Amino acid sequence: MIHLEGISKSYRIAKRQTGLRQAAKALFYRDYTTINALKDISFSINQGEIVGYIGPNGAGKSTTIKIMSGILVPDTGTCTILGYTPWKDRTEYVKNIGVVFGQRSQLWWDVPVMDSFELLKDIYKVPQQEYKPTIDLLIETLDLQTIVHSPVRQLSLGQRMRCEIAASLIHNPKILFLDEPTIGLDAVSKIAVRQFIKTINKEKGVTVILTTHDMNDIEALADRVILIGKGSLLYDGNLEELRKHFGTSKIITADYAKNTVPFQIFGTATLSWTPERVVLSIDTEKVKTSEVITQLSNKVELLDVTIESQPIEDIIVQLYKEYQI
Repeated sequence: MIHLEGISKSYRIAKRQTGLRQAAKALFYRDYTTINALKDISFSINQGEIVGYIGPNGAGKSTTIKIMSGILVPDTGTCTILGYTPWKDRTEYVKNIGVVFGQRSQLWWDVPVMDSFELLKDIYKVPQQEYKPTIDLLIETLDLQTIVHSPVRQLSLGQRMRCEIAASLIHNPKILFLDEPTIGLDAVSKIAVRQFIKTINKEKGVTVILTTHDMNDIEALADRVILIGKGSLLYDGNLEELRKHFGTSKIITADYAKNTVPFQIFGTATLSWTPERVVLSIDTEKVKTSEVITQLSNKVELLDVTIESQPIEDIIVQLYKEYQI
């Protein structure tokens, strides 16, 4: 469904020192620097996948999304999506995609949300018999009943983002590009947005490309992760494989009958200790979890034990460090 091959994109940015003299000089001569936003990016995405496209600020995520949505033209390389070249066949191509930029709006600021939906219906030439069931479904599943008749400027950020997602799906696109869709949202709104994305992916087979800095979004939605850094593709694989490779650390919290004598468990690092609880960090490549629990039971009378995997945020930080980005 989506195939990128050797995509590169660079920008020329004017540089100028501060001060009036430098400002006057810049009227006659400008010094430019070249920023390589993308360098030889290649990957393919199949129909129905939810892919997390991640990387630090300035890595090239938004540039890639803009190329795939037809907003930008790359310097070199090819991009074929649904048989279209996005920036060449844009009129026909955009009928098949939905795009949500977390910091950009496609809704009209001073009119009720429903009027924006109606305008988008006309722009995409959606027949009324298709529009009615679609908009009813979007309003119900995204819980928009109480806000669709309010002007966009009166909505909270979370309410607006739910409306933005609905607006991007009015024409029943095959692909949904989400660039920071949960930025600034509260916990309830984030959960609602995540659940809706999973629903449309499962029930309608919508392919989703998601860029975000919230690793909880990635963990909740994506099975596949593409990591980009300094414009280059660094990792493309399964989230579970990423955990196996980098997420070998686990946290064990043990509650036990009161014991006033501190103890050490072989192969672990003690994060905290009290007479009733110890928190240990272990590397599962060096020592098995079962061995640690056995050692604990030999030293104290265990009451409760919890085992937590390494947070996905920590794994991503390890990746950044490995690739020095």
